[in-house]
Amino acid sequence: MDEKEKSRPDKPGNSKKILMALYAVCVLLLAVDLFLEKYGHFEVEEWIGFHAWYGFAACVVFVLAARGLRVILGRKEDYYD
Repeated sequence: MDEKEKSRPDKPGNSKKILMALYAVCVLLLAVDLFLEKYGHFEVEEWIGFHAWYGFAACVVFVLAARGLRVILGRKEDYYD
């Protein structure tokens, strides 16, 4: 595959630009969170960036749970043969 056939994310330097854009959006959303008035059911919900950290922690728990389930439910490669 030559340079002309590569899609945009595969071109050199574009993945870094996408990552920087993602970081910029995250910082922008966190900055907006500083100025919004929050009404949480619990006090912890009113902390700055709480929902971002909560979502990240939930994803980590899901990945760890999936790794545990893989050990329990996993079959050998030739199980269906």
